[in-house]
Amino acid sequence: MSLRVKICGITNRTDAEAAVRAGADALGFNFYPRSPRYVSFETLPSLLDELPPFVEPVGLFVQQPWSEVLAAFERHPELRSIQNHADTPTPCERRGFRRWVPAFPVRDSASVEQVRAFLRRCREAETMPAAILVDAHVPGSFGGTGQTAPWHLLEGVDFGVPMILAGGLNPDNVAEAVRRVRPYAVDVASGVESSPGKKDSDKMRRFVDAARAA
Repeated sequence: MSLRVKICGITNRTDAEAAVRAGADALGFNFYPRSPRYVSFETLPSLLDELPPFVEPVGLFVQQPWSEVLAAFERHPELRSIQNHADTPTPCERRGFRRWVPAFPVRDSASVEQVRAFLRRCREAETMPAAILVDAHVPGSFGGTGQTAPWHLLEGVDFGVPMILAGGLNPDNVAEAVRRVRPYAVDVASGVESSPGKKDSDKMRRFVDAARAA
């Protein structure tokens, strides 16, 4: 399968359109109020208004109860996938829940084993995620830090579900990351920005081109 690219932390329509022109397969919308890339549900329709049919909108949630996440998706069916970050991830409480992507900060081999243990619980509960996202470990932060994930721990790893690689990726290092880790997809936020929450169209284009060329 060809590599997929997600550009996360889209906060305005201009950046959404530029990300699509750059060739992004998915756009991430951050509903974590403490993030500089936060967007409200009220502004979401204007960001998705003219999104092409084959570009995936992804809702990002942090430390929110499943009941709140599910309620949000009931109100906003235009979102088709969920990416959630939690200190202690738990298997999704609802089978068939769209496309669910739990995120994991990885810093050592024990972190990798924690991901495997989580997936074993999901398999036993018959609630496997569509994919997992692997990010850098930065205490107190949930993505968008610019810190690189430990690629050496992920080389040759097969979790049994597609792996999305995040953490410190940018136009200059994404090709090496793809060659080493061989992920299903890559995810970028700060690495294609001119300032927090504001994307750089040239960086997005170079990022997508470099990732796909690898």
